[in-house]
Amino acid sequence: MPLTGPSPEPFVILAMPRTGTHYLEELLNEHPHVSSNGELLNSYDANWPDTDRLLLGNRELLERAYLCYPEGSDKLAVTHVGCKINEPQLHDRPGFFTELTRWPGLKVILVTRTNTLESLRSLVQARQTRQWLKFDSGDDAPGPRVKLSTGDCEAYFEAADEFHARVMRSFAPVSRLVIVYEDLLRTPTVSLQAIWNFLGVPAIRLSGRTALQRQEARPLDQTVENFHELQRHFAGGRYAKFFEQGDCQVAGSVTKR
Repeated sequence: MPLTGPSPEPFVILAMPRTGTHYLEELLNEHPHVSSNGELLNSYDANWPDTDRLLLGNRELLERAYLCYPEGSDKLAVTHVGCKINEPQLHDRPGFFTELTRWPGLKVILVTRTNTLESLRSLVQARQTRQWLKFDSGDDAPGPRVKLSTGDCEAYFEAADEFHARVMRSFAPVSRLVIVYEDLLRTPTVSLQAIWNFLGVPAIRLSGRTALQRQEARPLDQTVENFHELQRHFAGGRYAKFFEQGDCQVAGSVTKR
């Protein structure tokens, strides 16, 4: 949407996969002045019909995101425009993260998950089923159980740690906000209030209606076939906390992936 007035203020949602960013974006887009336009680096994202955009250079792609963003449905006064980027998507765009840090006035919402193993389990399930999102379809069939190697777990845990640390050191404290997945699920109003304050937009009351539905409610020891084997492997180490049963299971019907 070519701009005729002042450019909206830019923001980006950064996260590891399967950390509730679709749910967060759904909530953000309830605001009449906020437009968050999906995964900029995902060629299949329906928010971006022009897949040729990924042939652009890094700077040109960011200009596409923040200066010529997709036209929203009925929002007449967008003051803040954003997009989402998942850590693996950066692997195919050398220099993109550095270019992102140079974008003037950019505000960063970093979404983290208390239990990174939950994120990996959900990612592997989604790859197996090719079901990345679940809407209210009446299909309550449980997802498949998965088997994870110690090597894949270690690599994923380390990638998450390194990515979070990179974001924290690359953006000034005033320009970044950390939102915890579990907090967003349990108390979305509190998390959204922090985001409205961070972006500098008036607070709104959430509708309480979301299209996305919970994909996995079972605990890790019921969804990871070799959970106890992994638990023994990581016992006593810095990632042992991910295998403490019962500490990170989110109860209720609002859990989103």
